[in-house]
Amino acid sequence: MTKQELRENRTVKAILLNMLIAAVSLFVNGFGLYLTIRANIGAAPWDVLNLGISRTLGIRYGTASIAVSVTILLIDILLKEPVGVAMFIDAIVVGKSVDFFNWLDPVPSCRSLLTGIPVLILGLIILAYTQYTYMIASLGCGPRDTLMVGLAKRVRRVPIGAVSIVILGTATLVGWLLGGPVGIGTIICAFGAGPIMQLAFRTVRFDATAIRHQRLRDTIKVFLHSQ
Repeated sequence: MTKQELRENRTVKAILLNMLIAAVSLFVNGFGLYLTIRANIGAAPWDVLNLGISRTLGIRYGTASIAVSVTILLIDILLKEPVGVAMFIDAIVVGKSVDFFNWLDPVPSCRSLLTGIPVLILGLIILAYTQYTYMIASLGCGPRDTLMVGLAKRVRRVPIGAVSIVILGTATLVGWLLGGPVGIGTIICAFGAGPIMQLAFRTVRFDATAIRHQRLRDTIKVFLHSQ
């Protein structure tokens, strides 16, 4: 199997290997999210929503995360945005990974900004690099990124940055009303995650715009043609 075949998911073997890469990346990504939560200085916008739902309904974080992700995925489909198999892996693995690390409890909840900020930033760095290893599988972007792009296409006069702010602001507000933790960490995540990810991509010389993600229907075709 050549690098080109792996990159373009031309064969069943390539797709299965990239699905494994995506799943492992997203599992480690969940550890990064776990750290941002354990920093205990305010969660990232989407996690404010997930934690708010979790606390209100008395369910685990992972269950709330899956419910939110699947809802967003359905909206992406209704918007007729490209959907890849990795988006389904994303919807399930990340939330349950956080549940696993919550159960394992390897990092105590921070009790001050002095310890909370470094733990939060470490979590964001892990998120950035696992986003890279997830994206190189070329099997689809995350449901939330797809939603942002899909909405931006439909309100072309509004900059995509403004669309992102509206989405994140809405998630934060609803999550806060449901009891999700909002604090300085929320602001750091909202404004720092992007630059940290950009810096991480530079260190590995990765251009996210050069990735051509395979749609779910094309993945299915590869499997059918292999029969």
